[in-house]
Amino acid sequence: MTTTETPRPLRANPPSRPLSGRFRVAGDKSISHRALMFGALAIGTTEIQGLLEGEDVLRTAAAMRLLGATVDHLSPGAWRVSGRGIGGLTEPADVLDMGNSGTAARLICGLLAGHPLFAVMTGDASLRRRPMKRVTDPLAATGAQFMTREGGRLPLSVRGAAAPLPLDYRVPVASAQVKSACLLAGLCARGTTRVIEAEATRDHTENMLRHFGATVHVASEGHGRIIELVGQPELRAAPVSVPGDPSSAAFLAAAALLVPGSEVTIEHVGLNPLRAGLFTTLAEMGADITALNPRIEGGEPVADLRIRAGALRGVDVPPERAPSMIDEYPILAVIAATATGTTRMRGLKELKVKESDRLAGTATMLAAAGARVEVDGDDLIVHGGALAGGGVVTTHMDHRLAMSGLVLGLAARDGMGVDDGGFIDTSFPGFAALMNQAAGATIIQ
Repeated sequence: MTTTETPRPLRANPPSRPLSGRFRVAGDKSISHRALMFGALAIGTTEIQGLLEGEDVLRTAAAMRLLGATVDHLSPGAWRVSGRGIGGLTEPADVLDMGNSGTAARLICGLLAGHPLFAVMTGDASLRRRPMKRVTDPLAATGAQFMTREGGRLPLSVRGAAAPLPLDYRVPVASAQVKSACLLAGLCARGTTRVIEAEATRDHTENMLRHFGATVHVASEGHGRIIELVGQPELRAAPVSVPGDPSSAAFLAAAALLVPGSEVTIEHVGLNPLRAGLFTTLAEMGADITALNPRIEGGEPVADLRIRAGALRGVDVPPERAPSMIDEYPILAVIAATATGTTRMRGLKELKVKESDRLAGTATMLAAAGARVEVDGDDLIVHGGALAGGGVVTTHMDHRLAMSGLVLGLAARDGMGVDDGGFIDTSFPGFAALMNQAAGATIIQ
């Protein structure tokens, strides 16, 4: 379970026929991380179905084992976690290596802050470049002590608080990871932890807290929300059915929209309103996407998505939509590059501190395909039209740039290459095989 150190170049070319068929994409990564963590904190045994088995989530499973939980892999997607209860995690005997997963690293910082133990955390070269101060600064108010490299970067050490204090924190930048880290730390604190966010971010943590028996109150405040968690609950083991990841579904949906004559159905996709910003934007662009058999599973809205190719138009994407589609901007930019007119995506400051500087990386990716693209402050402007392609995308070890570049190759006349596709498995194992199956030919080499 190690991130590849040897680059794995890949290439995608326009397929010989339209995409068609019914498919399931990888399980939701955000929910998979949280299912393992809450299972480790609950009393009893949690059964999980549909867990994403990409490297990022496997890192979380390994970390929960090191912290004392029993985590068993039963069959593909099926896992069992026997938890330790709130405050029951034990000091790890080894370093917690989070690989490429910023979500796991930041959320586990919240878990560690509330437990009286010492731990050291690291990650791969990409993760070690990414800032952690956004979580360690507010978590220090619990009484936990953090030490990091210069700039708040990994590796870091933490000595959790013996008697953690509840937090009252206003998140300065929309971030579900920061919010979730604060709430996870608040589980071990006596009293009520209060987190205020100016823009509503994905609420999988709040949904799962309720699912496992915690008391959570949420109130609206402008575009944002106030979340209050009553500390020291007794979390009870609960079954979790992980829906298909909408961020993964986005790549197959984009391919189906861009290759003429395509029609695919993606089954069991999570459509949490705070994650569905891409599909809202695609509807505004004129995309033919229909949600079939909508339902609620484990507190999360789910549906089957039917996608048909068709003409699309450029739109203006407002900045307040960013939290609900922050991971989907690279693939939206690919779609926009083939649409009629100009698409402006506003307020993308958060993209600069993802696995790479995704704002700059996305612009460079499109330019390599011959698209006209501009970066104006925190905005990305894409002028649609025919794409020559033929270039190679520099991925900067970013799995979403790699997948976006390969989908771009399906729509560009001369295809596209990516310098390294090895990191795709961190979030979407089987991506290449699924795309090849949908197109009926080997389109990724």
